[in-house]
Amino acid sequence: MEHTAMRIPRLLPRVPRPALWVYLGLWMLLLLWGSLAGAAERLGEMADFLGVRNNSLIGYGLVVGLDGSGDQTMQAPFTGQSLTNMLQKLGVSVPPGSNMQLRNIAAVAVTAKLPPFARQGQPIDLVVSSIGNARSLRGGTLLMTPLKGADGQVYAIGQGNIHVGGAGAEAGGSSAVVNQLSGGRIPGGGTVERGVPLDIVRADGTLDLQLKHADFNNAQLAATRINQEFGQRVASAMDGSTIRLQAPPNPDALVGFMARVESIEIEPQAQDSRVVINSRTGSVVMNSRVSLRPAAVAHGNLSIYIDTNYGVSQPAPFSEGQTAIVPDSDIYIEQEEGALHFMEGADLSEVVRALNAMGATPQDLMSILESLKAAGSLRADLEII
Repeated sequence: MEHTAMRIPRLLPRVPRPALWVYLGLWMLLLLWGSLAGAAERLGEMADFLGVRNNSLIGYGLVVGLDGSGDQTMQAPFTGQSLTNMLQKLGVSVPPGSNMQLRNIAAVAVTAKLPPFARQGQPIDLVVSSIGNARSLRGGTLLMTPLKGADGQVYAIGQGNIHVGGAGAEAGGSSAVVNQLSGGRIPGGGTVERGVPLDIVRADGTLDLQLKHADFNNAQLAATRINQEFGQRVASAMDGSTIRLQAPPNPDALVGFMARVESIEIEPQAQDSRVVINSRTGSVVMNSRVSLRPAAVAHGNLSIYIDTNYGVSQPAPFSEGQTAIVPDSDIYIEQEEGALHFMEGADLSEVVRALNAMGATPQDLMSILESLKAAGSLRADLEII
């Protein structure tokens, strides 16, 4: 059987190779323009409705089942007291004056966040932290603990096995610990018993939308976009962070109104240049608008080394002297030369490159950035946390 090849007619004209590259370049420019134009953010990511927030809960409880790593009840008497009270509530009488030296229990503080619109029976996560001198909460179980709000009312009950992320080992008087062992989490260990009523809409029929970062331009821009979306004046910027909205007269339409407001997209103004320094960890974070005015930087380190060797001093034979250990310490002081570096006005990448070229550590970065800010060369707000 013979097969006849069928020729498919060309639907598009043949494009020369140079023109093809031009078309591809234009197409990539259009894609780039689309990505730049798509830098808008939803109002739901930039702002929250006033009153829609988490509420903090706290409770005091006992953790049992520890493998000898609990509180030393002689040094933490409140742990034994709490155990005695709990046993009495369960119908177990403890002889007065009994000294219970238990090492498998620990007194803990339990904290949680009650989310908005939480309903009875909803699970929440718990954070458990040791109060006494327990070495580790690994393997422990939190007993039923009421969690109260700032008003003293019980809003949730916590109980469950504790997950500890750290690790530790001990032998021969030496120990090694990775992360913290005196705290842990119980995912879904809390059960909501009652919710918090939310009053979002005022008596005059208005509600507020609050920007997470105050900015007058963004507040006015958000109010304008909301009015354009609804075709009438329903929003007005009260200040740099508050946008007042007129709620619909029908209460059943409130949820749809709020969802529609949150879905509105705006192109926010660029954030102010900012440098955030964590003084505890040495972390330095900068946004893309950080720049420098021309400046000269000299930075040197002073290092002190102490080397101690121990020798044994033996007394002469038949003398009344005693053998003694004599320390012999050598102290060395080294100071690195602080070279003078000139920094031109630069953006973020050049700032990081220049500081890395100086061999600056995170601690050095903190000192250098603080000095640059004091000299007026750092074009950014410096925040130390």
